[in-house]
Amino acid sequence: MNDELVLRGGLVVDGSGREPARGDVLVRGGRIAQVGGRADAPGARVVDADGLAVAPGFVDMHAHSDLAVLADSEHLAKVTQGVTTEVVGQDGLSYAPVTDTSMATLRAQIAGWNGEPPGVDFAWRTVAEYLAEVDRRGSATNVAYLVPQGTVRMNVVGTEDRRATPDEIERMRAQVDQGMREGAFGLSSGLTYVPGIFADTDELVALAEVVARHGGFYAPHQRSYGAGALDAYAEMVDVARRAGCALHLTHATMNFPENRGRAGELLALVDRALEDGVDVTLDTYPYLPGSTTLSALLPSRAAVGGPERTLDRLRDPAERAWIAHEVEVAGSDGCHGVPVDWDTIEIAGVRDPALGGRVGRTVAALARDEQRPPVEVFFDLLLADRLGTSILQHVGDEQNVREIMGHRRHTGGSDGILVGAKPHPRAAGTFPRYLGRYVREEGVLSLAEMVVHLATRPAARLGLGDRGRVAEGFVADLVVFDPDTVADRATPDEPRRTAAGIPWVLVGGTPVIEDGARTTARPGQALRHGA
Repeated sequence: MNDELVLRGGLVVDGSGREPARGDVLVRGGRIAQVGGRADAPGARVVDADGLAVAPGFVDMHAHSDLAVLADSEHLAKVTQGVTTEVVGQDGLSYAPVTDTSMATLRAQIAGWNGEPPGVDFAWRTVAEYLAEVDRRGSATNVAYLVPQGTVRMNVVGTEDRRATPDEIERMRAQVDQGMREGAFGLSSGLTYVPGIFADTDELVALAEVVARHGGFYAPHQRSYGAGALDAYAEMVDVARRAGCALHLTHATMNFPENRGRAGELLALVDRALEDGVDVTLDTYPYLPGSTTLSALLPSRAAVGGPERTLDRLRDPAERAWIAHEVEVAGSDGCHGVPVDWDTIEIAGVRDPALGGRVGRTVAALARDEQRPPVEVFFDLLLADRLGTSILQHVGDEQNVREIMGHRRHTGGSDGILVGAKPHPRAAGTFPRYLGRYVREEGVLSLAEMVVHLATRPAARLGLGDRGRVAEGFVADLVVFDPDTVADRATPDEPRRTAAGIPWVLVGGTPVIEDGARTTARPGQALRHGA
């Protein structure tokens, strides 16, 4: 059987940053065999790419597909927008390495991120076993994993609000070391989520030192993207500098009214770190609303002891009183130190179908309908849905989005939650939105520059020396799109609408999108750092 495929006469945007040039791309045996000129390959399948761009497949540097890559054979949200590799294990909370106890806690705590898809047995416990499960099932995309710091802390310390002892830090370091040896690419943190929020700077440095020894990177969701955001970014740079570890600032935004127009201050901090020799990259999504779980707005003290203790507190009038003060007046650490504006909190998904009528409504609107305080609606929805509610949080700033995406160390990350009735449209629209709105319509970056941001630079951050370019010998992770029509079509009302203008996507040389339709192929694999 001839395994050759020719993409004939396309505009090759090769990931070098150079001006695109027309020519053929020949794929043979899952790799790129020729770029440019006219490929002479008798018997090869020929795809007419005239009028289309041929680029390296996009790398989603912040994905919440931890369970979707196991359970969703089509995985349309990602492959239809040209994503060929996803980085999972984000925000310090994921499903490996785990104990029986922490796995049960995590399944409840982050159900709003990942759901509990049928057919997933959660039988693995180590990073190696999770990656093996990805390979056993086959995936539509390639998968790179980060060791989640909050999960590691849960395994060793539990969900208590206290400093780790020296012995506990050594045990956590050992778990990070094992995860890195088993193929993880780095360490993630969720420093507004329990229990990662309880780690002090020294603890983070101790874990990042282990990651540095393996040549990985630290990817923190920092302590604040609102009040105190710049101090929080500075702490992450300090961790990287002290640990000698590469740093990737995940969903690097400046949100809430406190930070409007302040992207330049963040970028100046990044530039100073780069000048000092700290290896910094960052990712963003090209939208204004954020996305998380409703329970994330709670103060961290409310989550001590795990989900059942949180629910108990929400049933207690005295506990509700102090939590309400933290959320509405003081500014909960779970909400980045900013008092919640209930008009900005939109329900995106619920675990209990009986609560489906609340999806698409803000907490403020629900409170007006029910003629009671918004915080009471908040508490009762958390109880009724057992903390499984996901939200959109409308707190972004367009000027900040544009400035940050233009930075020389920027990459793309969807931060897309795939579950719920109305998830954030970025899960299905991030990469075509970059190409359509911000390249073609707005001219924030050129097409050649944007492909570097979405494919080449993230592949380099991951250390994938044979991906992220359209070059001979490289793995044929490729996306073919129409520069004149590529666009995101996902909207808040129809968040799962797939992109326009992307007729072909290849993963390892195998089409997963062919003439605009999903094939049955699952050629993706679990990537292993250093393999």
